[in-house]
Amino acid sequence: MSATTVPNGGVVEEPPTPRRELRVPHGGWRVIAAKELGDDLLSVRFIVLLIVLGMAAMIPLYSAADQIRQHAQDATGVPAIFLALFIIGSPDYTFLRVDSFVAIIAPLLGLAFAFDAINGERSEGTLPRLLAQPIYRDDVINGKFAAGLAVIGVVLLAIVGIVAGFGIFRLGIVPAPEEVLRLGAWILVTFVYVGLWLAFGLLLSVVFRRAATSALIGFGVWFLFTTFGPLILDLVAKAISPVTGTTIAQQIGQLQAQQFITRLLPGELYSEVTAVLLNPTNNPQATLPGSLGQVQQAQQQLPTLLAFDQSILLVWPQVVVLVAMMVACFALAYVAFMRQEVRA
Repeated sequence: MSATTVPNGGVVEEPPTPRRELRVPHGGWRVIAAKELGDDLLSVRFIVLLIVLGMAAMIPLYSAADQIRQHAQDATGVPAIFLALFIIGSPDYTFLRVDSFVAIIAPLLGLAFAFDAINGERSEGTLPRLLAQPIYRDDVINGKFAAGLAVIGVVLLAIVGIVAGFGIFRLGIVPAPEEVLRLGAWILVTFVYVGLWLAFGLLLSVVFRRAATSALIGFGVWFLFTTFGPLILDLVAKAISPVTGTTIAQQIGQLQAQQFITRLLPGELYSEVTAVLLNPTNNPQATLPGSLGQVQQAQQQLPTLLAFDQSILLVWPQVVVLVAMMVACFALAYVAFMRQEVRA
C-alpha cells in the first residue's frame, strides 16, 4: 500500500495493486503429449520399430499373396477376398499370417513406448523440474499415455496401409465397403489391445524406479503369456473344472468354466475378435453354446456369411473386457503416480 500527498497537506492512501495470479493451463496434458509425440516420432526407437515391423509384415504378406495368385481362378467371386491378405498364412508355417504376427508383436510396441516413460524422467532428474512447471501433476501421465496411443496409431495405420496397398496395386484386389468396415473395426480393436500393453508398461514405469527393471518384467510377462500362457491356463482350467459330468448340460457348464478361465488372457480375447472380424465365413457355432437347446439349434443351422453388425454383436463382450483391462491398468498407474513423492 502506497501514500500520495495532496495539495492541502493531507495524505491519501492508494489501494494496493492486486497481485497477478499464476493460472495453471487446463490443457497441460496436450502440451506434454505434443512434446512426447514429437520426440517419439523422431527417435531411433520409432524408426527401428517401424522398419522391423514393416519388414516382418511383408513375410506373411508375400505368403498370402502367392496363395491368392495360385488360386486366382478358384477365388473369383469369393466374398471377402481382400481380407484374406490378413488371415492366410504359409501352408507349412500357419503362424506366418498378418493377424497372428500382429497379435504377437503388437504388445512389444506398447511396452517399447512406455517402460521408461516415468522412471526415465526420474533417472535423468527431469521429473522434478517438469512438475515444477505451471501444470497439474496428472497432466504428466495423461500426456505421456496420449502420446503413446498416438504413436501406436501411426504404426498400426502404416502397417495396415502397406498390406492394403500391396493387395490393391500388386494383386488388383479392391476391398468392398463391408471389408473396409471390418478392417477399420479390427484396427480399432488392435489399437485397444496395444493400448492395454501400453498402460501395463506405464504402470511398470511408475512402480519401478529403474527402466531396466520395468523392461525386464514387461517383456518377461509378454513372453510368458505368449509362449506358455494358454498352456498354463488350460491346465488350471482342467484342474478347477474337469469335464466329468454325465449329462450334456453338466459337460456344457464345465466347458464354459474352462473357457472363462482361458479367456483371462488378453491375447485369447484378441484372437477371438480377430477371427470373427477378418473372416466373415467364421462359424459362430465355434463359440461354446450356453444350453442344450442352443446345441441342437447349432447342429441344424447352416453356416452362412456373417453380416458386419452380427460380427460386432458376437465380439462385443471381448472388446468390452479388453477396454476394461486397459482402463484398469491405466487407473492403477495414475493412482500410483499421484501418490508418489517426487524429490529434486
